[in-house]
This record gives sequence, C-alpha cells and structure tokens, in this order.
Amino acid sequence: MQTISGILFEPVGCLAEFPPEPFHEIAVQLYRKRRKVSRSASRSYWHLLNLGGETIEALEVQAVDGAVIYDDVLPALAELKAMGVKLFIASSLSNAAITRFLERCCPHQFDGVWSRDNAGGIKAKPLARAIRGASLRPENSMFLTDTAEGLKVADSVGVNSVLMMNDPDESRRLAMLNPGGGIVSLHELPDFIRLVHAQNESAWDEDLMRDFGPGGRAEWLVNEIQKEVGEGQARPLEEGFAKRRRSDS
Repeated sequence: MQTISGILFEPVGCLAEFPPEPFHEIAVQLYRKRRKVSRSASRSYWHLLNLGGETIEALEVQAVDGAVIYDDVLPALAELKAMGVKLFIASSLSNAAITRFLERCCPHQFDGVWSRDNAGGIKAKPLARAIRGASLRPENSMFLTDTAEGLKVADSVGVNSVLMMNDPDESRRLAMLNPGGGIVSLHELPDFIRLVHAQNESAWDEDLMRDFGPGGRAEWLVNEIQKEVGEGQARPLEEGFAKRRRSDS
C-alpha cells in the first residue's frame, strides 16, 4: 500500500451506529422487499443500494436521527487532520441525510462532502467524484467500509479498502476478500496511516541505497557517459536510465 493522503468515509456503520429499520422500510415501500429486518444497518443500507438505489429522503433522515456516533470518531478525525491527511465523506445517502448527519452527529470540518446528489449516483460515484474533486490519486486514497459491497466498490475505483471490523464473525468472513487492512476502532486509524508511511519511506530509502550505492544505477550511468564521451558520443541521461531499467528487469 502506498502512502495515504486522503481517506473516504461512509457514515453508515463506519462513523456511527444507524438503526436498520428505516433502510428496510425504504426497500419495502419502493421494491416490495418484505424480509426480516437485519440487525445490521450497513447490510440493510447496501442491500437497498443493490436493489437499485432509489430512496426516500424522509426515511434516510429518520435513520440519521436514530444514529449514534462512535466515541472514537471525533478524536481520530482530529488527529488525522493534524497529520495532514485529507478527510472526505463519500456516501450514497442523500444530501439531506448527510447534512443532517454532520449537523447532529459529526461536527467535523471535512475537506469535502459527496452524496448521491452532488456525485450524480451511488456506490462508486461518490468515491470517484471525491477523488477527482480533490485531485487525489486512487492508490494514495483509502475507503473505510464494513461490508463486502463496500470492499467491491473500493476495488472498482482503485482505492485502498480498509475493513471496519464491527462484528467479529462477519469480519473473519470479509477478511477472505483481501482488504488492504482492518481496524477495530478508529483510534487505530492514525497509527495505521503512520505505519504505511514508514513502510514507504523505508522502501524509498532502500531504492536510494541501491541506485546511489556501489554498483548502483548512478555509478553505472557515470561510467557509461564517460565511455561514450571518450568515443565521441553523447546520449540523454533518460536513455541511459531506460537502458539500465531494461537490464535490471
């Protein structure tokens, strides 16, 4: 995983505990799906998105009104912001529901907020718009999710997925889908980002040592240039590096 410069959050199941009943009721009213109400709001929410994604704003807002933010969210967000990590809401909820959530549950100043309305769609659309709007690279971005559907959406746009392990049994099953990492609490997220950064710095240092150490690319290139200048030839440095890269591979 490359160094992370931006994190995308889906509020349902990752920033707060939502009641599942409003999402179930939307499925019943719009799609006539009368099944047993799931204990997990995340599963009910993503099931609704998979049915087609139509929604009833009033019921979404009702879900927000019943949501309880996790205790570790605001401290973790403040620490990540202090580290210089850009933080975004990227959700398939309506703009009305997201606005209500930020006012009622999560008064953090995010770097961007994307809903189904301003992103022009659901599931992958808010993630893609958040990345494009902030000029982030997908490989330097992370999406926090607690469902299989969320992991698939992250993969579809090329961002790193990190599993929010709310349920032990479900988390063991989802770990088989090979997320980029997993956390039990948002308190762990800043240290996770630091670890990824340290691993990338170490790899970069190793590359420098290899390139500029004895027998490295720099020494080889100097010898090549001296040889060719002595023969009355000259080539751009880029060609020399390209040739060495080919010989290394």
